[in-house]
Amino acid sequence: MYQQYGELSRKIFELKSQLNQRDKEITLLEEFAAEYSKLSPKSGELEQIENELAKLGSVEQLNQAVTSALNLFESDEISAVNLLQQIRKSIDSVAGKDIELDKLAERFTESLLNLQDIGSDLNSYLISLEADPARFAFLQERKSALNSLLKKFGKGSDRQIAFEQLIEEGSLVKERLSDLAGGSERLLELEQERDQLFSRLQKLAVDLSKNRHQVASLLSDKVTQEVRNLSMPNASFVIKQDVSPGDKPDQYSQFGLDEISILFSAHAGASAMPLSKVASGGELSRVMLALEVVIAEAEPIGTYIFDEVDAGVGGKAAVEVGRRLAKLSKSSQVIVVTHLPQVAVWADNHLVVKKSESGSITQSDVTEVSEEERKIEIARMLSGQEDSQTAKEHASELLTIVRQSMIS
Repeated sequence: MYQQYGELSRKIFELKSQLNQRDKEITLLEEFAAEYSKLSPKSGELEQIENELAKLGSVEQLNQAVTSALNLFESDEISAVNLLQQIRKSIDSVAGKDIELDKLAERFTESLLNLQDIGSDLNSYLISLEADPARFAFLQERKSALNSLLKKFGKGSDRQIAFEQLIEEGSLVKERLSDLAGGSERLLELEQERDQLFSRLQKLAVDLSKNRHQVASLLSDKVTQEVRNLSMPNASFVIKQDVSPGDKPDQYSQFGLDEISILFSAHAGASAMPLSKVASGGELSRVMLALEVVIAEAEPIGTYIFDEVDAGVGGKAAVEVGRRLAKLSKSSQVIVVTHLPQVAVWADNHLVVKKSESGSITQSDVTEVSEEERKIEIARMLSGQEDSQTAKEHASELLTIVRQSMIS
């Protein structure tokens, strides 16, 4: 509706501009309409007239040329057809002696038949060819009138293109005159339509703002609770809604009257500030996870994919991220790409992706690990070493804690 209102306002602006100069335009259009209506030109007519004039103006030359050609075709003494027939007889006299020559004979026969058809067509053309002074004079007068119209109202250097554009403009001139002649009435109609549309737009925008207020409050509370469960016990997530009065059209956008801001505070007593300015990388990752989890509750889907949602997170916070992902996996399939062992230990299935190179070819291999292999992989993620006994003990401890947590 906002776009519809904008389009209507644009039409009104254009119509007002047109009304300021419509008298001059009406005079010009009325002159064009009168001359166009008098001539009633047709698409392609100018080119057709020029072609016909060229033919009628050259009747004598065309007659002489065609007559001369027919004489060469049909002369009793030495005609082209007779000579060609003699050639065919010579070739036919050895028919069947050589397949290659037989093929040439077939082609020659086809050509001779085509020439005979052309001779017949030339005869028909000659019979139809006659001078028509009255028609010639009419076409010259018609061409002159069309050229005059084109010179007066046409645009562009290419005559044929300009003529076709003139035809198109002529088909619309009555509608254009009607718009201009009734411009004041039409302007009033459009303004009334715009006012009615603005009233509807106001109501819809106000209703939308009310709904947003309710949803923003609910979403803020839910995301805040989720974030606090991710080792940020004093964090606050706030959706701020600034609503314009709505009494002027320029206060609206295609999204309504609201300007939405997402604010965040990670610590108790701190004022909520724009999320993009105050959240660290780890905090931002946890906020995004919390937001996605809350949205998923409203519109659940079968599979969630998180690509390094734990970026910038470590220690206890990473464990809590893993715990929340594990909880989400109870109702949906959750695929997580992570480099953190504190997150990986929560997975039901642990897949390891390794890249290898052979010459110019790089290959990625995916391997599922379990039991002892998984413990070794977790140890490697913890210390960077697969054979570190301390890392293995830490990995075993992490896996045990997670199993107990899931059971409880």
